[in-house]
Order: sequence, then structure tokens, then C-alpha cells
Amino acid sequence: MDFIPNTDEDRKLMLKEINVNKISDLFKDIPSSVLLKDRLKIPAGLSEIEVKKLLSEISFKNNVNMPCFLGAGAYQHFIPSVVNHIISRSEFYTAYTPYQPEISQGILQAIYEYQTMICSLTGMDAANASVYDGASALAESCIMAANITKRSQILVSRAIHPDYRQVVKTYCSAHGFELVDIGFENGVVSVSELKEKISDKTAAFLVQSPNFFGCIEDLKKIEKVAHSSGALLNVCVVEATSLGLLKSPGELGADIFVGEGQSFGNPVSFGGPYLGIIAVKKEYVRSMPGRIVGATVDKDGERGYILTLQAREQHIRREKASSNICSNEALCALAATVHLAVLGKNGLKQVSELCLQKSHYLMDKMESNGCEILFSSPVYNEFVVKVKNSKLVSKELPDKGIIGGLELVKYYPELENCLLFCVTELNTVEEIDRLVGVVKECN
Repeated sequence: MDFIPNTDEDRKLMLKEINVNKISDLFKDIPSSVLLKDRLKIPAGLSEIEVKKLLSEISFKNNVNMPCFLGAGAYQHFIPSVVNHIISRSEFYTAYTPYQPEISQGILQAIYEYQTMICSLTGMDAANASVYDGASALAESCIMAANITKRSQILVSRAIHPDYRQVVKTYCSAHGFELVDIGFENGVVSVSELKEKISDKTAAFLVQSPNFFGCIEDLKKIEKVAHSSGALLNVCVVEATSLGLLKSPGELGADIFVGEGQSFGNPVSFGGPYLGIIAVKKEYVRSMPGRIVGATVDKDGERGYILTLQAREQHIRREKASSNICSNEALCALAATVHLAVLGKNGLKQVSELCLQKSHYLMDKMESNGCEILFSSPVYNEFVVKVKNSKLVSKELPDKGIIGGLELVKYYPELENCLLFCVTELNTVEEIDRLVGVVKECN
């Protein structure tokens, strides 16, 4: 950088160049109520040791051990200590594969193992190396479907995570795709509406299972409707631990699988980074964005790893690229790989069973204490509860040291006084009973 603004005049010139009057205008989108009005209340003249001690004492005021029942795409699962130990090693925490990738055999092998695990979990034939997150993976799958079918209409279930649908809307708008919503009945896709709206113009139907309400979709029935018109079935899984218990989307007829891998070895961390997943049937491999690592043998017959496909705009002509994805989630993918390797098949199944059993324990307790379980469709570890006053419950829970549930009216106006709750293996029976007690008091 040739120019370093170190005087008031320099700063004025820079502000003028970007058409901003004062520096505070750069932060005008931040509510004034959360902006610092005065200087930090730190005594002058403290040494670094003293400042660190003071800030540590202040940090103890934070309550970081509140039980959490707030899922909706951000799931708290136990992460074995070996995960952070492995991904913190120097050869991994700069996990970007270089442009001469074959010199990085360790990174390539880790990605290959990740792809193999994803294919095993999803029932698909090939998985890619990295996508930003589940929402962008779902949006990328729309572009894939349109390129494969040469159609431009995308049908999307309203029971998909609202934030995911918003990202899909942004992508589809930029590509000129027609986006059509399909409503839900009893918490799952309205198959009758799907039959009515699907046509020979439809490139794909997007469905999430378990969906945003926690309900498990009948993918076999949906698959028949989608394929009857020549459309692809794009299945999204946001709570990845469900794959340890439910039949895989590949078994149930999915053409493209997309998902979020945050549940595997990646903490919530104030919203990121997340791990987007795309996996496909073998006939669609060349339409998949991102990069694919393959296994081969060298001239001496030794096993080795290569970047088999890299259809990104950095590698080939932009107009030929399947996507302009340019960031690598390999470190998050490595965390997921280590986590799954440590759990093993039986360990993942046990985690899934705990999530299922504990969530149904909470459902039963809620129902027996006067709450209405809104949908009767089968659920995994999230479900919708209707209470008399959701705003009161949402206010009381954090006051009593509990996080969750999520008010749904902000996303679905018709679901007034409905709350979404999530239970994972980390929630104890005592925490669940305490949650029920608070909700009962408000109800």
C-alpha cells in the first residue's frame, strides 16, 4: 500500500474520495443504543498486565454456561478435544490448497477422507471440497439444476429455513430464474400443491428434511412427484446429526444433496464459519461447483491424491465455470472429518438417538403441562410449540438463564405465539425440566 493516512488531512481526502462526510457515517447502520458513548472506563496509566487482569475480571460477568434450546440452523453439540488439537496443527490451520496442489498430499488426503464420509452419510456418489455454508450450497444447487435440465423454474418448500430461502431468492434473481413457493400442511410439504405447481418448466424442487420446523419429510413420496415431470430433487439437511439415524437422501431418491456441516466439530462461534456441503449422483459430477479430490497411484504404484475436478472461475474461463466460489472451507471440513472419525458409525448413531430421545422427552413434558405441539408429523430434535404468549416466554427464558426458543411469527405471520425448540445430546434432563417449569409459569 503506497498511501498510509496518518494525518487529519489524509483522512479528509479519503472520506471525500468515497463521498462520506465523517468517519461515523461508515457505522450509521449500527443502532445508536449499542454504540459506546464515552471512553472505556479503564484507569489511565495501567500496564499491559494490569489491563489484562482488569478485563479478565470484567469478562467473568458474562454468563457463558446457559443451557441452549435454540436450534434453527445453529446447533450445540459436544466437540471432542482431539478435534481442536488436530486442526490447530500448523500443517492444517493454513488449509488452503495451493495452485500446485499435488505437493500438499496431507491436505488432499484429508479432503478426500471428508468427501468419502459425506458420500457414505448422504448416499450420494461424489462430494465436493468446500462451499461457504448450507444456504449458499442450496443456492448453488439451483444453478446446477438449471444447467443440467436447461430449465429455469425452481420450486422451493416454505418449510425450508427462511434465511436459506432468502439466499436462494438472491441467487435466483441474479440468474433470472422463476422462484415458486410450495406451502406446508401439518409442518411438511403440501404434496397436493407440489403436484399442482410442478411442470415441464421446473428445474428442481428444493426441500429440507428435517425441515425448519424439525419435521421429517416423506422424501419418497416427494421424489415421485418431482421426477414425474423431469425435475431434479434437491434435498437439504441443516442438522447434520440426523444423518446418523434417518435414511440417507440418496436412498430416498435425491439427485443433489446440500447441507450444513456445522454440527460436526464446528462450534456455533457467533454464527460462523460454517461448512457448506454438496454431494451428487455420479452423472452430475461435472456440474458441481468447487473442487473434487480424487485418489490415484504415482509412477511407483504408490497411492496419491490429486485435484480431479476444479471447475471454479479461478481455474478455467469464467463463462465455463460452474461457480465463482473462491473461499475454501477446508479447515471446517477437516474439523468435521476428525469429529466423524472419532465418533465412528456407532458413536454418531448414539448422538442422534440422544437428540431424538431427549427432544421427545421435552415434547411430552410440554404437552402434559398445557402447551400445544403444533404439528403431529414426526420430528427429529426440533419441534414447534404453541403457547398463550410467546413474547412473554421469550422474555422470561433468558431472565431465568435459558436460551431459546425461537419466535416463528417473524418468519411465518400465520404462526403467532409459536416457538421453535431444539434439544441436543448436551441438554440434561434437569435443564429440560427447568425449561418446562419456566414455560408453564408463563402459560
